[in-house]
Amino acid sequence: MSNIIHAQNPGQGEVRYLVPIVIEDKKQKFCRFKKFRLLHVDYKNPEFLTQFLNEQGKILPRRITGNSLKFQKKVQVAIKRARQIALLPYETDLLK
Repeated sequence: MSNIIHAQNPGQGEVRYLVPIVIEDKKQKFCRFKKFRLLHVDYKNPEFLTQFLNEQGKILPRRITGNSLKFQKKVQVAIKRARQIALLPYETDLLK
């Protein structure tokens, strides 16, 4: 016997779920700097900059934060400056 599903038994190879699969709509990403008309990123505000860091202290990429390229570079420079003057840690365990 082979493992081929025959056309005579169509219900044999079908996958049926007891609960329907939930397909969530993804939230539309947006650049919060353009939306709220923020012109610059201040490196002296570590509470604001922690929004762009994960738990280990790494900078989150654009595809996750939704920032435009221009402001992602400004955020990156601001985080690096804040790290240099010890407002933000370079690496940590459970930052948030």
